[in-house]
Amino acid sequence: MEQIIKEKWDDILHILETDYDVSKIIIDTWIRTLEIFKVEDNTVYFFVDEKRGKHGVDYLHKKGYDIFLLSAIREILNDSEVNIIIDEKESFLPHNEGNLDDIEQKLHRQYSESYYNAVKRSNLNPKYTFENFIVGDSNRHAYATCLAVADLPCQDNFNPLFIYGGSGLGKTHLMQSIAHYILQNDDNTNVLYTTSEIFTNDIIDAIQKNKTDEFRDKYRRVDVLLIDDIQEIIGRERTQQEFFNTFNYLYEAKKQIIISSDKPPKEIKSLEERLRSRFEWGVPIDIHAPDYETRMAILRNKAELNGLTDIPDSVFNYIAENIVSNVRELEGALNKISVYAKLMNLNITEELAKDTLKDLISKEPTNVVITPDLILSTVAEHMDISIEDIKSKKRSADIAVARQLVMYLCRNLTDRSLQSIGDTIGGKDHATVYCSIKKIEDKIKEDPQFKTTVVDVIIKKLSPQG
Repeated sequence: MEQIIKEKWDDILHILETDYDVSKIIIDTWIRTLEIFKVEDNTVYFFVDEKRGKHGVDYLHKKGYDIFLLSAIREILNDSEVNIIIDEKESFLPHNEGNLDDIEQKLHRQYSESYYNAVKRSNLNPKYTFENFIVGDSNRHAYATCLAVADLPCQDNFNPLFIYGGSGLGKTHLMQSIAHYILQNDDNTNVLYTTSEIFTNDIIDAIQKNKTDEFRDKYRRVDVLLIDDIQEIIGRERTQQEFFNTFNYLYEAKKQIIISSDKPPKEIKSLEERLRSRFEWGVPIDIHAPDYETRMAILRNKAELNGLTDIPDSVFNYIAENIVSNVRELEGALNKISVYAKLMNLNITEELAKDTLKDLISKEPTNVVITPDLILSTVAEHMDISIEDIKSKKRSADIAVARQLVMYLCRNLTDRSLQSIGDTIGGKDHATVYCSIKKIEDKIKEDPQFKTTVVDVIIKKLSPQG
């Protein structure tokens, strides 16, 4: 087994990046350097390098990367009984042998293959857990309420659970954290996360294909339904009708319903009154823009997640003082700085941050968030290629490069999964997205002029004035 893992190590890391959306920098910084101490009783004992030490062990466990690594190893070996332990090398040495049971009890988590499958089946982002959510005064009440619902779902006081707040404040993260928590306790629970847009598209598809019974079965057989951006069903009569019927069915069956919106139910204009009243059956909870301390904590956590361990506090402080509206903008600014520094082979400093963000930060709030759609339109304009052509199956060289560049920028400037990025580009699968990103990385290394183009798009175009 040990020899196979060593021979297939690059394949294992490839699975982490493609199937579990672990960034390359995380893999190179925290996982690639793991070494096998021994294999015993179908368990692989990995130790971290001395430079990482206990911090490396704690980091891998806290962020859940050990779970993804185990899943990838099981896939490569085609053996669901394999387990892993990750610790410092010192813990595995002979003089500590007597404490091995304690080590196993502490670190040998019971991983369930069905849990990984449940997460995929439920459309959940593996990063959106309570452990990765930064709590501050702006979201403490929402966090506590969501934790209570996760621990004891389907209680009348919190069914439906209605979470509202501005874009990019963490509503989706909290919603999916509930789902992860529930699945961790019982991976047989039927959980489904969706958005109003997907719900609407499913209805349209079902009507066109005469499969409305299948549509209703999909949404009514669940134990927990999470639907994001409910305000987007406004003006869609058939969607509102189907959701009303689905809501009633699940509520009467004592199933948990979790909804998010940018506004509380009473402020959603043109929402059917029968839906508004049902949304208010539970207790609506809101999330506000993060305060300074929370913004700093979010930035530090984001940097740690991305393996950026050498960013000075002055950079975090500059971003936190100048970008105050939401979490997504904060993270987008940090992404922009780190990608630019990597492209230009520069250290991240406060001066670099100021230069990189000078068009993003202004005296007046801009509420500009770097999204896949913004990247798509920006690249299309910059390279004089239509969005339709980028999303198409056309394979001419200029269109292919534009398409690949969109994928590369989405991967590096947003938190979207490979599959989500593929959906933005006309339904490409995650393997295609992965290969496209690699092609752009290679092209940047080989072609200085193209590298300048990428920097120009990132710095000059993806900004309020761009």
